[in-house]
Amino acid sequence: MWMFKIAIALAGVYAAIVVAAYFLQTQLIFPAGLVGRSAPPPGGRNVELTTSDGETVVLIRLSPVGAETGERPVLLGFGGNAWSADAVAELLHRIFPEYEIAAMHYRGYGPSSGRPSAKALFEDAALAFDHLSRQSQAGVVAVGFSIGASVAVDLAASRPLKGLVLATPFDSLKELAATHYPWLPVRLLLRHRMESAATLRALTLPVAIITADNDTVVPAPRSKPVREAAADLRADTVIAGAGHNDIYERAEFVAALRQSVEAVSND
Repeated sequence: MWMFKIAIALAGVYAAIVVAAYFLQTQLIFPAGLVGRSAPPPGGRNVELTTSDGETVVLIRLSPVGAETGERPVLLGFGGNAWSADAVAELLHRIFPEYEIAAMHYRGYGPSSGRPSAKALFEDAALAFDHLSRQSQAGVVAVGFSIGASVAVDLAASRPLKGLVLATPFDSLKELAATHYPWLPVRLLLRHRMESAATLRALTLPVAIITADNDTVVPAPRSKPVREAAADLRADTVIAGAGHNDIYERAEFVAALRQSVEAVSND
């Protein structure tokens, strides 16, 4: 009898965890509260874009240094789920001072209003592209980091990007979550759908991929399908000894990112 009671109690605890995971998934996937507000890099200017449902999405823009606007494509950056767009813009501007840089504050992050979701991020990325493309003669290259790589891939499916650069991308948010939480029915619970490999498989634009060989957040089985899905893979770099979060501190990453942007930008 006591074993039956213990089993019932454990089942109740498990059910409570499943329910909590379902209702808290947005905060876990998009921890906007951990990012907070940040200051744009020197010279950066914020552009407010209005979404179809009346929210305000803020795009930060940085002009190129020592180059004429229009000589090179605009680099549109999408950060990881705990990144500020200001940090994305600063990173890209430091590595690519000769390019115009733009980065999008996700909904609910920093100065952008609303509530983040995969669907909202995808729609807002298209809004950012439309704003930039009206002013860029050389096109737009999307640079996505981690979850931002999924945003970049989805954008490529709906807008004519010049190229894609994906750093530490995963094939499917559903499969990634299942990898980390095999004891939860995440494939049934997940409301936010990001299927980068499946989306990329239908595209033909130039792609470059950078991964970390010691990545425990996005392990190799989750990045490999992205690589295999790219029909025009111009560059594929694995940073030795790097992890998911410290990859950006490495000189090899800077060199790989520059090589990747050049590879997808050349016709």
